[in-house]
Amino acid sequence: MPLRKRACLPARQEEMPTVSKPRKKTVTRIKQATPQKKDSLVEYVVNVFFKYDPALKKQFSVVTLSTVKLFTSLSYEISVDVQKGKNSIDISILGLNTRQSYYVSPNPATTELLFENLFGKYTVNVIKQDGSINSAIFDFNIYKKTIKLSEINLPKKKNNRVFTRFEVATGSFSFK
Repeated sequence: MPLRKRACLPARQEEMPTVSKPRKKTVTRIKQATPQKKDSLVEYVVNVFFKYDPALKKQFSVVTLSTVKLFTSLSYEISVDVQKGKNSIDISILGLNTRQSYYVSPNPATTELLFENLFGKYTVNVIKQDGSINSAIFDFNIYKKTIKLSEINLPKKKNNRVFTRFEVATGSFSFK
């Protein structure tokens, strides 16, 4: 004799229930968001430099984003969403991901973004999930092998605050 009678079981569902997907925040939606009021504290450092990749045999303009805080127990990388426009680069910070590593040492979380054919003035916008925006204008000149930090500005927005430090890492330049 079966433990359960067939009459007690629920009727078979013809369709599988679907789980709703969370809405992905796009860079344009994050730009329009109003951040909460917080104190200005530098959390991220943006370094810009030229890098030659010998495997690909190409010259890249590199934008690295790293945290100020060091992580001791795990190695992390920053998850970002990037939109490159005509004269702007929008970097939206999504969060942190763990990086597989057998050797763990105190390191900041970093991400490296490679761009080809950057020449002239570009505005680099770093955008947090709460809507805070920090921006800087860099002048890229591959022929003179220079990058100049022209201007650092904070877009006018309610409760916007400084959370990023922008630098040109001339010691990291590599050319062929």
